Amino acid sequence: MKFISIVFAAILSGILISSCKSAPEPEKAATSSAAANKMSVAEIESPAPTGSAEPNLSTGPDGHVYLSWIESENSTASLKFSVLDGEKWTPAGTVATGQDWFINSSDFPSLIAMSNGTLAAHWLGNNKEGTEAYNVNIAISRDNGKTWSKPFIPHSDRSVNEHGFVSLVALGPAQLGAVWLDGKKIKDEVGDMALLYTTMDLDGKVGKETVLDGRVCECCQTSAAVTPDGLIVAYRDRSDKEIRDISTIRQVKDNWTASQIVNPDNWEIDGCPVNGPAVSASGNNAAVAWFTAPHDDAQVNVALSSDGGKTFGHPIRVDGGTPVGRVGVASLESGGALVSWVEQADSGTQVRLRRVEASGALAEALIPSEKSSSSFTAVPRITRSGNRVVVAWTDKEKPSKVHTATVKLD
Repeated sequence: MKFISIVFAAILSGILISSCKSAPEPEKAATSSAAANKMSVAEIESPAPTGSAEPNLSTGPDGHVYLSWIESENSTASLKFSVLDGEKWTPAGTVATGQDWFINSSDFPSLIAMSNGTLAAHWLGNNKEGTEAYNVNIAISRDNGKTWSKPFIPHSDRSVNEHGFVSLVALGPAQLGAVWLDGKKIKDEVGDMALLYTTMDLDGKVGKETVLDGRVCECCQTSAAVTPDGLIVAYRDRSDKEIRDISTIRQVKDNWTASQIVNPDNWEIDGCPVNGPAVSASGNNAAVAWFTAPHDDAQVNVALSSDGGKTFGHPIRVDGGTPVGRVGVASLESGGALVSWVEQADSGTQVRLRRVEASGALAEALIPSEKSSSSFTAVPRITRSGNRVVVAWTDKEKPSKVHTATVKLD
């Protein structure tokens, strides 16, 4: 991505990390010891071998948790997946293998299950060698992942441009929805990245394409969740003055609302921070987590909603004072949420988790693995199934490897 080098340079120069090392422990609501006592975390053996990376997680309508990841060898890449069966992962299956894939630790593939058991997966394929141009590929399996359809492309633009940061959602037993960042307006580094949405059936027939926002941050992850009213999409917006705060846009009775800022952080930054938000919903309870750094004050926040994302409460800061970001969130039936992020530690970086109650009370932070990585940690992912949250992350020490853990909430 065009702006990744900007962010890495910023991190290495200390703009986003060392400046916040001197920040005090974030001001919090009262810590909830009751919530802390009801949580336990345990790392479980990952089905992904050494050399794996870019994990993603999803929970199917039946409660099964799916893990997907990328395995690369020389110029060949494979999208793999596994299903959590009790406390163990099933043997890995393969979605697709190819030599023309675009692989980036911030723009990861996904796999979801639909209500009729159909699986859908996406990955990115380069559309011109030697460029940062790529297309979205989606494949369907009707036999629990044993075989997969020929991939199809959901976006209408097929130009040599960027199409990625996909959020894939199940809209019913036979319909998918996809949100992605589309660079068709960008030419020769001039123009805006847009946020687009479309639907598709299981035969690859694509519906009407909708521009949700015509000017967004160029390479921050998108996130989408289903509420009783429809979809809610979270993304990093981009104003004419380069304010890059988090916005949401909702689907209500097949119509899209105007976008709204979750909180006016007023983070002005000339390059994309490659640090997108996460949204999760449980009925009308919704939660958005995000990273921000106005005035070089890096922080991870979460905002809660009890009306399906129509309105959000004040942001609640969850980090330990030195966050890198890379957030995930799982909404809880109680109205609270579990937030994941990456924190800078003395020995490197750590994946951390913290429960937030609907009241705003915070549990103590949990670390799914005591091992810190001295290299840059990729985006951890989380998903909830009942009273259990599953976590996946990549240890970027060479060779890389995907790790998994479970958090029991009760």
